[in-house]
This record gives sequence, C-alpha cells and structure tokens, in this order.
Amino acid sequence: MRVWSKPARVVLVVAGVGLGACVLAFLGALFLAVAPANSVSKEYRAQVDAVVYPEFEQNWKLFAPDPLQRNVAVDARVQTIGADGRVATGEWRALTAEDWAAIRHDPAPSHLDQNLLRRAWDFYESTHGDGDGRAPAGSRGQLAEQYLERIALQRIGPGGDRVIQVQLRATVTAVAPPRWSGEQVDTAPHVRELPWWPVQPEDRRGLS
Repeated sequence: MRVWSKPARVVLVVAGVGLGACVLAFLGALFLAVAPANSVSKEYRAQVDAVVYPEFEQNWKLFAPDPLQRNVAVDARVQTIGADGRVATGEWRALTAEDWAAIRHDPAPSHLDQNLLRRAWDFYESTHGDGDGRAPAGSRGQLAEQYLERIALQRIGPGGDRVIQVQLRATVTAVAPPRWSGEQVDTAPHVRELPWWPVQPEDRRGLS
C-alpha cells in the first residue's frame, strides 16, 4: 500500500477542504437564486448572479407561494338588535389572535387555525385591491365577501340578540429585516377597516 508523504497529505487535505468550500458556496448561490427574495439574497445579488448566470440559470422557485413577509391580524364585530328594538354595537373580537393562541405550543396545529382566516383575507384582497368599498360586479368579489362574512359570523356565534350587521378590519405589519441588513422596510402597522355588511337570515344558513 502506498504511503503518502506528509507534504502530500497536507496538499490533499487543503485541496479537499477547498473543493468542499467551493461546492458549498456554489450550492449556496443556487439556493439564494431560487429562494424567495430575502435580505441575504438582496445583499449579495451581484455575487449570486455572477455564479448562476448564464450557465446555471434556473427558471423555477423553491417555494410556491413565497413565504409570508408580513403579519395580518383580522378582527370582527357585529351590530345587533334586541327584542326592544335597541341597536347595540359589539366590541372588536381578535379572530387571528384566537388562531395564534390555538396554534402556539401545539405540535400538530389544525390546518383551519393556520390557514382558513388568512387565506380568506388574501382572497378578499386579491378581488378588492386597496379600496375599502364593496367589490365591483363579479362573482369572485362577491364570493370573497360572503366567505369572510360567514367566517366572522360563525366565529362570533349567534348570541342572544339578532345580528343585523358585521364589520371586519385587518392590521397589516411587515416583518422587519435582520439588523445587519441595510434594507429599509416600513414596519408600522397599517389598518384597513371594511364597511358594515348587512346580515340576512340566509347568511347564517349552515353555520353551527
């Protein structure tokens, strides 16, 4: 069996370490190229592009859809009318906070707690843009409103008096970038308050 001299072993070790470092750096560049935009990929975009393009260009992304980079908290309240005809407006109920409380410390959280309300709000935003009014004519916009409305009514429950209106609002807060990043992000909470939506008896049909 051939015995390598000490200088030869040193050369082999250094070459192996260098080759391994190059492979890791290359795989890291590819990862940043296909990963959603983040503080690291933005900071080293020029270096990543120099490694990946044009020989190793990728036309796919690692995540679909991209991971959320904001926190959305949805609240709801209802307006009721009693047997005496008196109208009362309830307090805001933090629907998203209830979901977070159910998810936290649960090793197998419910899919509904994680996604139902969030996806319903995303659906509403995709059909209503930045305005706060009712949707223009269109089945998707109307469906988004009905979906949100029924979730709120189900979560709040029938109560004692008859519900005549429901209102929702969302507080959107962007996730702050790491301290070492030079990226500037507005992390102030932005509140979007929707108008009161009238509630008809059929709107509660099928709700437990």
